[in-house]
Amino acid sequence: MKAILMIGAMFFAFSFCGLQEKLKQMQSGSNGNSSSSNSAKTSGSTEKAKPTSAQQAIIDGGTETKWDEQGLSWKLPSGWKKMDVKKEMFDYESPDNAFMHANVSLLSDDFPMDASLKATYDQALQQLKQGKYQDAKMVEIDGIPGVEFTEAPPEDKDGVRRHQWIGYRSYLGQKQQLNVMTSTSGTKFDKHRDDFTAILYSLKSTK
Repeated sequence: MKAILMIGAMFFAFSFCGLQEKLKQMQSGSNGNSSSSNSAKTSGSTEKAKPTSAQQAIIDGGTETKWDEQGLSWKLPSGWKKMDVKKEMFDYESPDNAFMHANVSLLSDDFPMDASLKATYDQALQQLKQGKYQDAKMVEIDGIPGVEFTEAPPEDKDGVRRHQWIGYRSYLGQKQQLNVMTSTSGTKFDKHRDDFTAILYSLKSTK
């Protein structure tokens, strides 16, 4: 079961590669005046991450877990342990097969982060309209704007269900896409729902 969940999670983590390829093609039509700020900006409605009291309690009681290579950290619930951490990949798991996966995709200097953020949001809204997502919204976490979405329950109750956030930032002069995904089986998702939101919203980024 663990292998199935991880394979499903990894497959979904790279499902936005097609979107990235389309966005790279957009660069040829841009004027080169892309944002130079620490994070992308958009004219859409972006709310700041606001955990509920239950989620804040999980954050307050969590263990700070750092990804030194990327200047990032999260507060993970008790019992979560490292699976694999590399320069561009960060994987942890809970004792009952819930997973947290983060990866960084390096972007070219002229990559249009604003347009990419909007395209990611538009795609999420389309998935929401089609019933594949339960919710989708623009959420800024620790100054980084991104798109947060939750998958609808899978047809197979034991199938993988994910809660994900994709943001864009500049770090040490390098533009990046930051993809943070939490997942578990459909039967365990509600048990971990607050854990997943708490993990996403606990993100801290070195400025």
